[in-house]
Amino acid sequence: MLEVKDVSKLYSERRGVQHIDFSMARGEVVGFLGPNGAGKTTTMRMITGYLHPTSGSISIDGISMADHGGMARSKIGYLPESPPLYPDMTVKSYLRFVADIRGVSVRERSVRISEMVDRLGLQGRENQAIRGLSKGYKQRLGLAQAIIHKPDLLVLDEPTSGLDPNQIVEIRQLIRELGEQHTVLLSTHILPEVNTLCNRVIIIHQGQIVLDELPEQLGTALGQESKLHLIVKGTAAEVVEAITVIPEIAHIESESNDQEVHLQVTAKEQVDIREALFFTLANAGYPLLEMKRESTSLEDVFTRLTTEEESGDAQI
Repeated sequence: MLEVKDVSKLYSERRGVQHIDFSMARGEVVGFLGPNGAGKTTTMRMITGYLHPTSGSISIDGISMADHGGMARSKIGYLPESPPLYPDMTVKSYLRFVADIRGVSVRERSVRISEMVDRLGLQGRENQAIRGLSKGYKQRLGLAQAIIHKPDLLVLDEPTSGLDPNQIVEIRQLIRELGEQHTVLLSTHILPEVNTLCNRVIIIHQGQIVLDELPEQLGTALGQESKLHLIVKGTAAEVVEAITVIPEIAHIESESNDQEVHLQVTAKEQVDIREALFFTLANAGYPLLEMKRESTSLEDVFTRLTTEEESGDAQI
């Protein structure tokens, strides 16, 4: 659906982004993350045709943005951080205006406007001036203008920025529903939003992509070892001695509490040792009361990758 090939953007003597490469398949919801100034907005503006890359190519559904910009842009819905709204227009007149410039036929226009009002929860506000809408409803209207022409690719830049907690919940639910029908590229500073909404994560730092991974593979991508937390009935020395026979174990830390032992077991090279631990403890007669994996959080990954020196050691 989206293909970004070796894209760079040069501002005078400074590079905005450098040799960006990634693609998105139809139906994916991808979180696009990075600190301020990392190149997120520059990249999204190039994808949507608002900026021309200095080098490289961008195509939407196989259509080159450079060679057939109008056709490529017709397949994109874009919600910038500040929605392009006209405060003196009413909700309905604005949607009619957007449908017109997006090429929605006169015959379909009324139907599409009604669909947007119903789908985005704008009922009862069709004839209200936009200046009188709350921030949450303005964001709903911004989403409506982005999808009224039924685009294949939806690009959302900080869609919950400045909203109160209730409005954030509402907009996230709308994005979740949109993700069932569109390919979505979502830029946000709110990392839990990515965990909730996205099935893939891209992190950009200092103009370069430093991670492109599935959320569940974040620890593997960083080369981190797999860690398990166990609670076992028994004494620390006996339990540790029992499980040291498992060759895939790299490190064991233990702490006793009455007749229970709390263990942190580190495996070698992302090996799954849960089954081996279970049967080893059972055969040795030590009841396993609890076992859980210590997962790598997106916050940990983001912090590590975006606070490294510019040397590039953090890149994957």
